[in-house]
Amino acid sequence: MKKLKKIPKFKNEKQEKEFWSKNDSVDYIDWSKARSDFKFSNLKPSTETISLRLSKSMLNELKTIANEKDVPYQSFIKIILDERIKNEIKRKSVRHSI
Repeated sequence: MKKLKKIPKFKNEKQEKEFWSKNDSVDYIDWSKARSDFKFSNLKPSTETISLRLSKSMLNELKTIANEKDVPYQSFIKIILDERIKNEIKRKSVRHSI
């Protein structure tokens, strides 16, 4: 039997996702011992659906830019929000450290 590699510890979900996208699980897990009747209980989605009202012109601009970047517009909105939130947090921490 092949010796399995040790699964590393991950700091966050993004790091784990990146790891598994580049590595094959058969090198780390003996799937022959996996239960076929296993069920995840009470899993909650990591995202939450919201309703957001935007002007038609703003939405059209977002869709146009997202299309130019070849990204779905909803994903583009999340990218923009993520970047802005990170900038605000960074700005806030710099202000408090002064």
